[in-house]
Amino acid sequence: MERWITRGAAALCAAGSLALFWTFGMFVAVPWREGRMLALNSVEWQVLGIPLLGGLAVAWGALHILAIADRARSPRIYFALALALLVGVLLAVSGGISWSTARIA
Repeated sequence: MERWITRGAAALCAAGSLALFWTFGMFVAVPWREGRMLALNSVEWQVLGIPLLGGLAVAWGALHILAIADRARSPRIYFALALALLVGVLLAVSGGISWSTARIA
């Protein structure tokens, strides 16, 4: 029962990190599309940096919480869930980018 509670807490953290990465993808679409990623002003750096760094921190926390439940007892499940989180992060960023570009054009 304790492992499922810990997995549930890790899932909540993972969902939060996916939301932050989706937000990052949503905000990165405009400067990426305009080709000015290296010419961002300070406000744009903050708008991009906060969801990116927050998403990385929360995903890292989710992996650590998940490690408490599964890393020692069943490392295959831990690595499978970590890989699923990585794929989810990539899909969240691409989902945010596609959502934003659909509303720009």
